[in-house]
Amino acid sequence: MGMARVICGGIGSLVVGIALVGGAWGQTAPAAGTTPAAKPKTSTAAKPAASAYDRKLLKPALLKEKAPDTFQVSFETTRGDFTITVTRAWSPLGADRFYNLVKHHYFDNAPIFRVVPSFVAQFGISAYPPVTAAWRDAKINDDPRSQSNKKGTIVFATSGPNTRTTQLFINLKDNASLDGQGFTPFGAVDGKGMNVVDMFYDQYGDSAGMDQDAIEKGGKKYIDTKWPKLDTIKTASVVGEPVAPAAKPATKPAP
Repeated sequence: MGMARVICGGIGSLVVGIALVGGAWGQTAPAAGTTPAAKPKTSTAAKPAASAYDRKLLKPALLKEKAPDTFQVSFETTRGDFTITVTRAWSPLGADRFYNLVKHHYFDNAPIFRVVPSFVAQFGISAYPPVTAAWRDAKINDDPRSQSNKKGTIVFATSGPNTRTTQLFINLKDNASLDGQGFTPFGAVDGKGMNVVDMFYDQYGDSAGMDQDAIEKGGKKYIDTKWPKLDTIKTASVVGEPVAPAAKPATKPAP
């Protein structure tokens, strides 16, 4: 099954596909004519391997914390580091979704799977197929656009009204042609951070972007095999925690 998200405008079309397919690891059969060795009995059950991702990401309906009015997210990537400042008032629902994804490390190890020079750099497919599957239908409603798609702004991809989920793009130039198509910036890359963003590997062009079904099914292992030169988000995390307002000093009763 699949769901396509299309961003039209600027240079060409930005196509974001989502295909979610479950699977299981197979077992290798013993060679013909041989008898498998008996496994020794143990009195203690083996401990399962620790999950590589936050298990809370498998339940999107529970991750609905309201974001601070402003907050910063630090990105460490294979190309370098940069910071994004989010202003919730620009796109409240988008900012809340981004905050919850980052707080639970959804973007860790995720590929920057589509980079079109002088247009956009796109990411938001989890490195872990079960996580991608969990967010497939976790759509949020649109926000009224209050900011233009200027260079350096970050925006959720969409396939039409009220279809935002997890995929985002950073504008690599002023893309005013996107302003009337439902693309609502909620933050921007800080300072010289665009020097890093502008260096993301872009020689695959649309080829990797059009291979999203396989990327979503295969995750990081597939990326490393089929698209090894793509840059990756090592980790994305909220910088610090919101500071609570200082408590007012107690007033002494009048004598």
